[in-house]
Amino acid sequence: MTASILRDVSPLSDAFRHTLEWERLPTDDLEEPGHLFFSLGDDERVFGYVGLEGTGPDALLRSLVVKRPYVGQGYGRLLVERLEELCRLGTVERLHLLTNGTAPFFRRLGYVDADRTSAPPAIAGSAQFRSLCPASASYMVKALTV
Repeated sequence: MTASILRDVSPLSDAFRHTLEWERLPTDDLEEPGHLFFSLGDDERVFGYVGLEGTGPDALLRSLVVKRPYVGQGYGRLLVERLEELCRLGTVERLHLLTNGTAPFFRRLGYVDADRTSAPPAIAGSAQFRSLCPASASYMVKALTV
């Protein structure tokens, strides 16, 4: 596996939006303030994307997607690990996420299921929580300890 560090991605990028739409991930709020998006790739290809929403001790991991030709090669895990490393360098103490169908993947990475009513206000107030992800989505949290 050859991959570089995370690189900033514009939420206006056609390739990024197309990939999210292809995987049926929300795109309605990509341009809102407080959202950062990253790609992982090498000099020739992009393997996938991941996003971070929010600042402070609680942030939302979002828009994790690995492009179809690269699924099952460890890039999803690498995207999450690199995002967690980035968060540890800042003020994020806990990463939260909502997922439909990929909860087992996130459990293997140390995320635990949580009750949606326990989400802190910064997370519960996000568009992901309020309207973009269905109520049936699994809510998960991981404490980022050094």
